[in-house]
Amino acid sequence: MVNAQQLQGSWNRIRGQVKEKWGNLSDDDLQMQNGNVDQVVGKIQQKTGETREAIEQFLSQLTSKGASALSQAAETAGQFAHDAGRQIRDRYQDVAQHVSEGYEQAEHLIQHNPTKSVAAAFGVGLGIGLLVGLALRSR
Repeated sequence: MVNAQQLQGSWNRIRGQVKEKWGNLSDDDLQMQNGNVDQVVGKIQQKTGETREAIEQFLSQLTSKGASALSQAAETAGQFAHDAGRQIRDRYQDVAQHVSEGYEQAEHLIQHNPTKSVAAAFGVGLGIGLLVGLALRSR
């Protein structure tokens, strides 16, 4: 027996494939009223002369293909998200390690050359102050 919920959920896609298999069916023949799958199967049987079992088997194959494609897409998306998360973690760890190494180098430099460090900080501060002052004066 065909799964009615799966069939209703993907009926627009499946309807085209049903019309392709049985070309003598019209859109009106394939209208699903209130989710009544039995009515649609009966209409297909009446118009094509196929057995109910053959029609239900064909519809079941179509719905299982759709469900299979959907689960495959979900699996692919999940794998992509997992890989992206792993790459982000790896890059974060790389950046954190570089920042830590830079901090340790700066700390080492300041401890071994305190006078030069204070002079450099004073020079940088003075330069920034001059630039800000000139920018404010030019307004």
